[in-house]
Amino acid sequence: MVAALTLDDHPARDIAVAWADHLRRDRRRSEHTVRAYLATAHRLIAFLGRHRGAAVDGVLLARLDRGDLRGYLAERRGEGLSNVSTARELSAVRNFLDYVAEREGTAKPVKVKGPRIKKGVPRPVAPDDIGAIAEDAAESAAEPWIAARDEAVLLLLYGAGLRIGEAMALTGDILPLGDTLSVTGKRAKTRIVPMLAPVREAIERYVALSPYGAAPGEILFRGARGGPLAPELIRRAMRAARVRLGLGERTTPHALRHSFATHLLGRGADLRSLQELLGHASLSSTQVYTGVDAAHLMDIYRNAHPRA
Repeated sequence: MVAALTLDDHPARDIAVAWADHLRRDRRRSEHTVRAYLATAHRLIAFLGRHRGAAVDGVLLARLDRGDLRGYLAERRGEGLSNVSTARELSAVRNFLDYVAEREGTAKPVKVKGPRIKKGVPRPVAPDDIGAIAEDAAESAAEPWIAARDEAVLLLLYGAGLRIGEAMALTGDILPLGDTLSVTGKRAKTRIVPMLAPVREAIERYVALSPYGAAPGEILFRGARGGPLAPELIRRAMRAARVRLGLGERTTPHALRHSFATHLLGRGADLRSLQELLGHASLSSTQVYTGVDAAHLMDIYRNAHPRA
């Protein structure tokens, strides 16, 4: 009996490690993202070794067909991956194979469509999906500093519940960042919102990479040419990310603010505190989230209760 191939038997393992170094060094991806992507590459290589019955190298990776990729995704779905997680896996695979094609000097790899996500009533975006959107949008950016910018903005919208216009209006005066952030909203009303560690780190990473700096009194988030960042660029980046991840059309930048509110309410925040965090002029504006949360709880009930 021929011994089964291990990961060390595949020359492609070194290619995957080089790709991870590229993500870490050139694309400035977080260590968490690099580990997740590298694990995906290793799973793909191991699958291909079993599927093809041979050691996997760069030439084999560059010549994969749709059957190979569909077989891999079918195996992963059989392991219990959800539609969204499968879409994230496919996104990582595409990125890896694009890197291999460039390295090997071959044509771009074949494309395989990801799973379809059923459309339903509007729902808060799950925290894991928000992280996936921010990372996917950043991964597709043209330059590392733009990747850091897009990730920082999207995490800020969710982590602090900002309107996109409020995020675009921030200046270098907010630096250095602390545990809270002063935000000027509608009708020039100022409020204090929490600055979570992941959001603070994302903004600091963007500031460190930005070629335009972040001087006091000057706009914080910049466009590629140095002018103020247009909200439409963030909407476009998120729209492309949600398509790649198979998320619904209502997954928009403003949905991140809704998710911030709904998730806080679900964890026990009272309406008055939520009103202050969101900058709503009246409590009635905040009460809409009680309906959203109730719908979410009903979904959990229907799926979990044995007599539902």
